[in-house]
Amino acid sequence: MRTANPALNKNTFAEVNSSENSMTLGGTANKSLFLLCILLITATYTWGLGADGLGLIMIGVIGGLITALITVFKKTASPITAPIYAAFEGVALGGISFFFETMYPGIVSQAVFLTLGIFFALLFAYKSGIIKATENFKLGVFAATAGIAVVYVINLFMGFFGSSIPVLQIDNASPLSIGISLFIVIIAALNLVLDFDFIESGVEAHAPKYMEWYSAFGLIVTLVWLYIEILRLLAKLNSRR
Repeated sequence: MRTANPALNKNTFAEVNSSENSMTLGGTANKSLFLLCILLITATYTWGLGADGLGLIMIGVIGGLITALITVFKKTASPITAPIYAAFEGVALGGISFFFETMYPGIVSQAVFLTLGIFFALLFAYKSGIIKATENFKLGVFAATAGIAVVYVINLFMGFFGSSIPVLQIDNASPLSIGISLFIVIIAALNLVLDFDFIESGVEAHAPKYMEWYSAFGLIVTLVWLYIEILRLLAKLNSRR
């Protein structure tokens, strides 16, 4: 079982022992909704601060990153760390969303609906067997995601020297830049299929109950990435008007 999500990989369930009080699809869904609610609450708070909330973006990003790393390396702590991660990510997304909304009014609602639409469409496609998480499919998505991660790390490193990769800039509305953003959105979306497969495999393996929190955390990681990439793509499209 392969997934490009760093929080969800093929060794995860091998590292835990099954128990009578095991992971279920319903339990994972409920915890995913709970984390999403936390994220929305903190995002709404930061959004409500307006321009003053922009200063909280880095706090949310850094806090989310640290909490995510703790969750990945200490899975048993996920019932505590996953909600904290969702809260930090909400703080960051609230500020980021406000920033994009001030540039292009209406873009946030579009991004939210597109993210939810893609999520439910892929969930339906996965459950109905239209899309199957075969080994080749997993390998392709994993390789593409790893390549994107490398490019983003390079871009981040270049940022320390006041530079960046031109096609990744949100004010670059060239066909190539838009095409790359669309490709990244597609890869982020396909990671949801791998996450669905991971969760289903965990249920079949009778993973411990705390893995519901861990799996929900992994799903939120992918949704946050997808939402941000959709925002970036919409911003580029809007800048062409």
